[in-house]
Amino acid sequence: MSRFHLQPLLDLAQTRTDEAARRLGELIASERTVEQKLKLLEDYRQEYHDRFMQAVRDGIGPDAWRNYSAFLGRLDDAVAVQRKAVEQSRQQTAQGQQNWLAQRNRLKAFDTLSQRHQAGVARSEAKREQKLTDEHAARRSRQDDE
Repeated sequence: MSRFHLQPLLDLAQTRTDEAARRLGELIASERTVEQKLKLLEDYRQEYHDRFMQAVRDGIGPDAWRNYSAFLGRLDDAVAVQRKAVEQSRQQTAQGQQNWLAQRNRLKAFDTLSQRHQAGVARSEAKREQKLTDEHAARRSRQDDE
């Protein structure tokens, strides 16, 4: 069987596709982590805001009001930073997905060439075997005629 001359490229495409898939998995996991952190921050901010509103209903002094307000401001800042992190993570995941798709398409192209090569080799081998069979049958036929 003849060797597929592009086999090193097929192997490289497979390696790169595997690496892109692994990296995409990491990006997806990272995206989930930052989304979970955002949800925790938003939940905590809501709980703290609810406590603040309850304290206002119960009556609080100006110092407590300032403390609640300042802390809510810091929580709002943290939520904003985390939202940016989530957006950035989503963009990285989308880029990772595009990279994986591109690598997979390259792999498919090389795999198609490999399959065509193998089919051509199989056809050539079948023709060669048929020729040998025909020659053998012709020799036998000549021997039988003699």
